Amino acid sequence: MTIDIDQFHDVHTPPIVGARSQGTSQPVQSKVATGQHTAQGLKRAFDVVAAFILLVLLLPLFAAVAALVATDGGPVYFRHRRIGHGGKSFGCLKFRTMVVGAEPLLREYLSHHPEAAEEWARDQKLTFDPRVTTIGRALRQTSLDELPQLFNVLKGEMSLVGPRPITESELARYGSHLAHYKAVRPGITGLWQVSGRSDLSYDKRVVLDVEYVENWHLLLDARILLRTPWVVLHRVGAN
Repeated sequence: MTIDIDQFHDVHTPPIVGARSQGTSQPVQSKVATGQHTAQGLKRAFDVVAAFILLVLLLPLFAAVAALVATDGGPVYFRHRRIGHGGKSFGCLKFRTMVVGAEPLLREYLSHHPEAAEEWARDQKLTFDPRVTTIGRALRQTSLDELPQLFNVLKGEMSLVGPRPITESELARYGSHLAHYKAVRPGITGLWQVSGRSDLSYDKRVVLDVEYVENWHLLLDARILLRTPWVVLHRVGAN
């Protein structure tokens, strides 16, 4: 099956092709995880070469962003535990976009704002997030905060293209499709990125991740990579 990326701008939970039925223990037959070994090798080789080249070319931008982030006296980078290939936890790198002491601030904010608490429980994100700094908001809107994940790609913890990296607390949201997520490396960009990002509900994100795993091929990765700069520049789904 060939995925038409355009169809995902208004996803209404389409049938999941080849997905594992609820309650079964059969392994996911992911094209990324179990077949097309030569293509998988090419995908990994491309990840390494492209990530290295991008890190070299973007070194001045890294320095400029790091200087801006450090103006409040906090650390430049933020390492958050995410779940990767095979369910293994890893430190996902980002430029810090939140104030120091963000987690206690979030708990206090949610305790005083029930509507925000409901939004957080539903989507794991907030329309207005008091933890995000002014510089951090700009970095998020342009996705520049995710540039350090190129180091994760070099280490083999992530791919340039794949499902959105999730936290341990989000695993339950995948339900019977969790095996799909664990079958591949999470990506810096993916179907979720080019299909609306923050405009999507969590359920729709899961659908896109499963569709990617079940229908993966190198051409799909290429189309997602080519579309990503347009999405970022036009701030599609940026929050």
